[in-house]
Amino acid sequence: MIHEYRSPEPFMLESGEFLHDFTIAYHTFGTLSEEKDNVVWVCHALTANSDVADWWPGTVEKDRFLDPSRWFVVCANIIGSPYGTTAPLHTNTLTGQPYYKDFPRYTIRDIVNAHRLLADHLGFGRMHTLIGSSVGGFQAVEWAVSEPDRFERLVLLATDAQASPWTVAIDETQRMAIEADSTWGEPRADAAADGLAAARAIGLLTYRGPSGYNLTQQDPREIEPGTLRRACTYQRYQGEKLVRRFDAYSYHAILNAFDTHDVGRGRGGIEAALRRISAGTLVIGLTTDIVFPPEEMKRLASRIPGASYAEIESPFGHDGFLVEADQLNDLMIPFMCEK
Repeated sequence: MIHEYRSPEPFMLESGEFLHDFTIAYHTFGTLSEEKDNVVWVCHALTANSDVADWWPGTVEKDRFLDPSRWFVVCANIIGSPYGTTAPLHTNTLTGQPYYKDFPRYTIRDIVNAHRLLADHLGFGRMHTLIGSSVGGFQAVEWAVSEPDRFERLVLLATDAQASPWTVAIDETQRMAIEADSTWGEPRADAAADGLAAARAIGLLTYRGPSGYNLTQQDPREIEPGTLRRACTYQRYQGEKLVRRFDAYSYHAILNAFDTHDVGRGRGGIEAALRRISAGTLVIGLTTDIVFPPEEMKRLASRIPGASYAEIESPFGHDGFLVEADQLNDLMIPFMCEK
């Protein structure tokens, strides 16, 4: 079920700027227990939304790790995303016009502070489990560090404690594609649509990697010279598909926010920050992930007190966490349900 929370006060960002008329869209699944001890909070990634059942198939179902008959699952749409939370296409109440390119810069900590605001509004104290995958993991690790007593358990999938030079380079290349579109900056919702499509195609290369593409995009027969290859049509289709549901201003703004991720900032460094985490922690890597390779995931686990590490076998690279629901189930249910 989708809900909307409207803050009674302007929301202050780390930069000192404010988002006026601040709204958070969020979904809930299941029934909250009287003791409020069955809350599972899911942090979503780049182009997802607060409807976990929509973008994470095979999870919000009976006998799965987000079983709504057992858990009260909550997911909040992040700042800057075009799925209900205040974003670049929303009206700036100070000007009466949409923000577009002038949307204030914000950080992962700002996103987490919005989560905290909503959790307080909902009356959640200590929650059972916090789950974050990919950039949702950026949010989850930041939240677990900033409020270590708020969570009993923490699950981090295909993520890290800091935006690495490699992930920043991926983001910058996508921003370059958007900015190369001659319509970038124009005050309209469909500005830089071609640039957005190209950015998405670039991103997909890193999400799926060579094994994923070579498995799914082989041409069915010999191809005559000049014939459009299956991988070409796939890239164009995926770019156009995102354009139909997203906008370049939101995508650009979110990429900027992701690059700010560093749990060690102002906390004595990454290792000192991660030592704050008191939740029982499961870190899950993916064998073919080239965005957050397994060795980086193992290092993350080694820095969190008492954390355990597990790995999913998948040919689908970083996107494996969206595909391998059965393997996730085998790992997550025992972890979330252990006494």
